[in-house]
Amino acid sequence: MREVVLDTETTGLDPLAGHRVVEIGCIELVNMVATGRSLQLYLNPEMPMPAGAQEVHGLTDEFLADKPLFADKVEELIEFLGEAQLVIHNAQFDLGFLNAELARVGRAKLTNDYVDTVSLARRKFPGQRASLDALCDRFSIDNTKRTKHGALLDSELLAEVYLELSGGRQRDLGLAPEMAATGLSGMLAMKRPVRPARPHAASAIELAAHAEFLKKVSDPIWLKE
Repeated sequence: MREVVLDTETTGLDPLAGHRVVEIGCIELVNMVATGRSLQLYLNPEMPMPAGAQEVHGLTDEFLADKPLFADKVEELIEFLGEAQLVIHNAQFDLGFLNAELARVGRAKLTNDYVDTVSLARRKFPGQRASLDALCDRFSIDNTKRTKHGALLDSELLAEVYLELSGGRQRDLGLAPEMAATGLSGMLAMKRPVRPARPHAASAIELAAHAEFLKKVSDPIWLKE
């Protein structure tokens, strides 16, 4: 199963008030394992950065001045997301902003299935804090590099949190990223030989031995009504 862990940074809290997306970070998972594919987009919001938002993520007007517009990167984003299930912390916030940006460029809203890890955490730990930092603390995930919010870094941390919320790190058995693609397509992609299925049907000798054994069974249960 292909999933994309996604996060955004913005100029504010409300896309309906004209606030814009300034960073998008995505991490690809296949069968709950990071594949090594990621996408990071910095975007020019075409508006001054409010001081409060800059304090959160550290992205300045000067840094974003030469970055592309959302319209210039929308195809790259849509292609990366594909039909993957999205994994988002507080999904309504990020989806609201992305759908507002898509509407501005005349594109349809995202229809991908999604998992909201805030809701997932609240169901699993009712009454407990469900922020990304709190969940990193709970699961002993190193978030010391998170001095500011950043979409790609937060996506990387969220991918680890999501794995823990979904059953724990043992699910990938410590496999390297190149092992993420499983099944026939993954084996072919890695150019490894595909072994034929092992035969499980009993041989004639085995069937004869079984018949002889059954003759020795007295009062067999399978003959009782």
